[in-house]
Amino acid sequence: MPGRIRKRSPLKAPDRPYVALGLEGSANKLGAGVIRHDPDGSSIVLSNIRHTYITPPGEGFLPRDTAQHHREWALTVINNALATAGISLHDIDCICYTKGPGMGAPLVSVALVARTLSLLYNKPLVGVNHCVGHIEMGRQITGAQNPVVLYVSGGNTQVIAYSQQCYRIFGETLDIAVGNCLDRFARVINLSNDPSPGQNIEQEAKNGKRLLPLPYATKGMDISLSGILTSAEAYTVDKRFRPNSPRGEGDDDIITPQDLCFSLQETVFAMLVEITERAMAHIGSKEVLIVGGVGCNERLQEMMGIMAQERGGRVFATDERFCIDNGIMIAQAGLLSYRMGFQTPLTKSTCTQRRAYFIFRTDEVHVAWRA
Repeated sequence: MPGRIRKRSPLKAPDRPYVALGLEGSANKLGAGVIRHDPDGSSIVLSNIRHTYITPPGEGFLPRDTAQHHREWALTVINNALATAGISLHDIDCICYTKGPGMGAPLVSVALVARTLSLLYNKPLVGVNHCVGHIEMGRQITGAQNPVVLYVSGGNTQVIAYSQQCYRIFGETLDIAVGNCLDRFARVINLSNDPSPGQNIEQEAKNGKRLLPLPYATKGMDISLSGILTSAEAYTVDKRFRPNSPRGEGDDDIITPQDLCFSLQETVFAMLVEITERAMAHIGSKEVLIVGGVGCNERLQEMMGIMAQERGGRVFATDERFCIDNGIMIAQAGLLSYRMGFQTPLTKSTCTQRRAYFIFRTDEVHVAWRA
């Protein structure tokens, strides 16, 4: 049987270095990053600066307060990114910003900064899909060729594969995202939001000793997480729950916060591994790329790695510099679009916070730079 012919990429090698500034602010992370594409085909991360809006334990972040944080820190973060890169705004080719999806008020705040800089320095704008930014940065950092992508973050949970200049969604959450599920449960048991609720759940789960039954809700290629969250919350009012008491000898019938974190992670991650494996089988891929903030979780990477190894494949993942929302991923995806001739006119430099059907979803983006 003849081998598959590799198509030539429509993205031509640059005739000179191209430099882009990326601005990200779709949630509580404000990021600015500078990337350079060189004529030899390499991509160099010149800077990647981020500042996080952190709320007290037990509280989430409201759009209005998050937007105010972004406005207050925008100049500091951007100046730090430019200083680290050793360039000025006169040296860049385009300004890339997160067009959506995300939280409305923070998105608008960052888009306003991007438009202002574009007008002040006469630089073209490039609106970027947040989800595609994660994927392209993951591909660039890891070198994954044609992976099944598991995109897991506070606002998104999708299983994705590339085909015909589009990232096709094979499965997704039917209600809340996995990161939102973990963050909300962290608030229930009053975990700190510093550095992030999900990371603190991961650390607590390492001390869990008991796997408690929780609903396992895969529905074909999709999953549902709201019922699991409700069931986990219900354990916190069980008479066996001990919020502060460590487990002692003979205490086999008590439930600790560590047990709940462990059980929640194991159940949710098993569901994610299952639907990812189905997508791998469907397209015949041996690669899995995990992107998004939850992709930093080492237990998720371990479980996915076991599955991939059993299929003769491998897992690609990045650390917190590139998993968690950042400006450099927006710069990377935006510069790829810019090199294909795409620009966002000032009159269309709006934002969309929705990711409903046909409203700037991952599969609504024309991936012109891939064959």
